[in-house]
Amino acid sequence: MYYLPEPPYFLLIVGLFTGLTCGLAFEATLKMNVRELLKKPANQMLKGSGLQLPFLGICVGICVFLSAGLEVFLFDPWLSYSIALPMTIFIAALVWVQLESVLKQIKEGGSKAIDLDAFY
Repeated sequence: MYYLPEPPYFLLIVGLFTGLTCGLAFEATLKMNVRELLKKPANQMLKGSGLQLPFLGICVGICVFLSAGLEVFLFDPWLSYSIALPMTIFIAALVWVQLESVLKQIKEGGSKAIDLDAFY
């Protein structure tokens, strides 16, 4: 007799909850420290800012969420994590680089530098 394991719905919910709560902490920390971040040199803007821990929490939560979502579709856990982990690391690196870029733009040109609704 063939046995199908139960999908990890609990991990799906825990991963989503972790990602969302760490996202809220990331947002609050970023809003609170944005003035101090803009006073730092451009190459050290995000170092020592306190954003690394909430961002890591977001990444772990999303990795667990993605792997549990893949396990729902009958993938093995090792295969699910081997797909979700590189994808999470790649996307996290892109987001971190984009955040640094936006902070540099704000530092150089103020909030008008990133205004997407203004047509010149």
